[in-house]
Amino acid sequence: MYYIQTAGLKIFTSGIKNTPKAPCIGYICVENISQRIMSSNVGERIKSLRSQAGLTQSDLAAKVGLSYVQIGRYEKRGAVPSSDVLAKLAEALNTTTDFLMHGSAQDKATSQINDNELLSLFRSVEKMNNEDKTVIKTVIDALVTKRHIQQLI
Repeated sequence: MYYIQTAGLKIFTSGIKNTPKAPCIGYICVENISQRIMSSNVGERIKSLRSQAGLTQSDLAAKVGLSYVQIGRYEKRGAVPSSDVLAKLAEALNTTTDFLMHGSAQDKATSQINDNELLSLFRSVEKMNNEDKTVIKTVIDALVTKRHIQQLI
């Protein structure tokens, strides 16, 4: 079997004329590799969020009603969860299905900030010029530092 990869397509010769994953013309098969890239990225995001939450594969599996082996398949072998499993994973990992599938930073922020008013303010700040952003970051940093010092006393 020979592989040629170009422009997001994997072209390979095969004795199989048609498969659901690789539509073929004669003995030349074309497989869109974006599905493989997406599935590996989904697994990476699942693993990263699971680790950030301090969960083992077994812990996550118990939360979503799967075996730890299946979680491992998602994380390491590029298996793609069904939509209902993806929704359960997103809920258990406190994120969105969109973030798991596409990795949107906007959705990750939305999923991690529960205060909608605060999230709206952050979005407004993001549109400001750099000088104003620096002032706001400094004020927030000062308040956070003050809170940490108060907790230590």
